[in-house]
Amino acid sequence: MKELLKTFPVVTKIPVIWGDMDSFQHVNNVIYFRYFESARIQYFETLGWLKIIEKMGIGPILGSTSCRYRIPLTYPDTVFAGAKITDLHEKRFTMEYLLVSEKHEGPVAEGTGIVVCYNYQKSQTTTIPEVIQQSIEKLEDRIF
Repeated sequence: MKELLKTFPVVTKIPVIWGDMDSFQHVNNVIYFRYFESARIQYFETLGWLKIIEKMGIGPILGSTSCRYRIPLTYPDTVFAGAKITDLHEKRFTMEYLLVSEKHEGPVAEGTGIVVCYNYQKSQTTTIPEVIQQSIEKLEDRIF
């Protein structure tokens, strides 16, 4: 499992709970997006972006997201949700996610998200703060 997630600088361990399943006895498709969200928020916390939101009113907002389902998840299980940034622009970036099941010992879903930098005080998009861009490049260990 570690090999599958080695390119993801942030990995979140998430237990699959009984309530995640639907009437078809597998984890509902919507829950996968919650798993992605957990990894995304942990990534932002690692960057220190949540503190910048408090100070500057500038933070991330999800522009779009997608998921490719590979294997249905069921309770009980644990998933490891990896998150990384693959593309960085002036006002937005692309995140990739990978969900790996402990029970299946492999990937169960992949996803992407376009995240936009947003000024919550002015209700408009804005450029990514330089401190955040530098933190991303440090965390990803590369220059965009």
